[in-house]
Amino acid sequence: MKKATKILMAMVIIALVTGLTTHVLAYQRGGRGNMTPEQRAERQRQAIEQMYAMERPIEALDSVWIEELTWMEVRDAIAAGKTTAIVGTGGVEQNGPFLATGKHNYVLQGACEGIARKLGNALCAPIIKLVPEGSHNPKSGAMLYSGSISLRQETFEMVLEDVGESLKQHGFEHIIFIGDSGGNQTGMGNAATALNERWGETRAHYVSEFYRYRDVFSYMENELGIVEGENDGHHDDYVITTIMMVTDPETVRYQQRLDAGLASINGLSIKDKGKSISTGKKLLQFRIDTTVKAIKEVMERP
Repeated sequence: MKKATKILMAMVIIALVTGLTTHVLAYQRGGRGNMTPEQRAERQRQAIEQMYAMERPIEALDSVWIEELTWMEVRDAIAAGKTTAIVGTGGVEQNGPFLATGKHNYVLQGACEGIARKLGNALCAPIIKLVPEGSHNPKSGAMLYSGSISLRQETFEMVLEDVGESLKQHGFEHIIFIGDSGGNQTGMGNAATALNERWGETRAHYVSEFYRYRDVFSYMENELGIVEGENDGHHDDYVITTIMMVTDPETVRYQQRLDAGLASINGLSIKDKGKSISTGKKLLQFRIDTTVKAIKEVMERP
C-alpha cells in the first residue's frame, strides 16, 4: 500500500475517532439521551483506546525533547523502550554583566540532549526554568538583582513531583532529576524521595553528579591544561561561559564583549570563538559522560 494511501486511511480513522469523542462529550453534556457515569466512562475509555491503537501517519521527528514531539511520537518512543525521562532544573538569576539570566537553562539545552542520546533509552522533559533563587519579601539571594525570578521551595518541590507523576502515568519507568544550580539540589532530592515513597516499580532518581563543577574544573586543568587566573568577581567563569557558547555565543554577549575589549573571564580569553566553543564542547561532553555513568549506576540499584 502506498504511503499516501496509508496516510489517508489514518486521517479517516482520526476523523472517526474524533466523531466518537464528540459523541461521548455530547452525552456528557446531556445532549443525547441519558447515560450513567459508568457508561460515559466506558465510552470515553473506548475512544481513547482507539486513539492509542492508531498508527502514526507520518515519520517521527528525530528529537529527544518531549515538548518537540507529537503525542504519538512520545507514545511510540516509550513503546520502543525509551522509558527513562530526564528532568533538568535550571534557573533565572543574575550572572554578572555578560551572561544571560537563563545561564543554567542554556547549559541544560546541550547537556540534557547529550545525556539522552548517549543513554539511548531516554527522552528529555521540558527544562524547569524557574527555581528557588531567594526570598521575595524581604528580598534575598539572587532576588536582590533585576531579572531574577524565584519560586518558593515548597512550590519548586511540588512542581517536580507533579512533573514526575505526569511522566510516570505515561509509562516512563525511571525519572532522572539533574540540576545546574546549587539552590536546586536539595529540592530535587526531596522530590525524588517523596515520589519513591508513593511509587512501586517506577523510580525517581536525583543524580548529584551532574552538578559537580569541581570535577569539571579538575578535568579542564589536568586534561586540557587550561587554568583560570584571578577571579573577576562575577557570577561567571570560563567553564560556564564556553559551555553556553556551544548553545549560542550571544548568551554570553560574545560580539559585544569583543567590541568592548572585554572578551575574557578570570584571565582566560574567549576571543577565538571557534577555540572557545571547541573547549566548551569538551567540557560539556565530560559532564555528559560523567552523568550518564552515574545514571546507569543508580538505575541498577535495587
